[in-house]
Amino acid sequence: MKYCKKIIVMAGAGISTPSGIPDFRTPGSGLYDNLKKYNVPYAEAIFDIDYFTYNPRPFFALAKELYPGKYKPNIIHYFVRLLHEKGLLLRCYTQNIDGLERMAGIPSEKVVEAHGTFSTASCHLCYTSFPPKEARDCIMNGKSPRCKVCYGVVKPDIVFFGEDLPKQFSSFSTDFPKADLLIVMGTSLKIEPFANIVNAVRPNVPRLLINRDLVGPFKNEPLKSTDVAELGELCEVTRKFVSALNWQTDMDEVIKSQKL
Repeated sequence: MKYCKKIIVMAGAGISTPSGIPDFRTPGSGLYDNLKKYNVPYAEAIFDIDYFTYNPRPFFALAKELYPGKYKPNIIHYFVRLLHEKGLLLRCYTQNIDGLERMAGIPSEKVVEAHGTFSTASCHLCYTSFPPKEARDCIMNGKSPRCKVCYGVVKPDIVFFGEDLPKQFSSFSTDFPKADLLIVMGTSLKIEPFANIVNAVRPNVPRLLINRDLVGPFKNEPLKSTDVAELGELCEVTRKFVSALNWQTDMDEVIKSQKL
């Protein structure tokens, strides 16, 4: 990283599993394998906008578990924050809806929440904005928040199947050509269009995968000369990088300052 000044991070659910948040697809422990209690006809229905229109209750039951505040950032989130503190982070593109990047102290302008956020809410029919705290209070109390304009059901601005990604996501087309390093962390690179942007950096730009498994273009044989994969438990790999970069004191300070 000595020569890298404009780093982009692509992050998936794997960076938050050490915080206790289940990912979606891990057999046995993943979210999609544990949705029976929500009585949905198929796993993905809980994030399907048509099914939400028909029956929003399963998603609201799940939302009570996922709302930010219950879980805390881990060393992986703080590593991205440290990249920002050192002036190296161009942007963090995250698939996560848990808000842990924000909680770790990464400024909102540095984070693109590709699959939406709990920090805002709107009517799923007319898209009128709704006070996010009021929406949260309703959901936490087992009620369905209702739009004050059309009386449609309000939901947090999480991207469901059948909905467009946030407009901010399109900024990848200007961000990625500027990057001099791409770090891909904790993602299966299976969900489009997020998975495709891994190829949006310039051909000579190094891409570093920090993950449990090889994914996307990192599964190619032979591996592209500018691609590097570091496989293992993400917290341990992150600690190794922090140590190799002699950033441990800085990391300790970042974590301490955020927990004050």
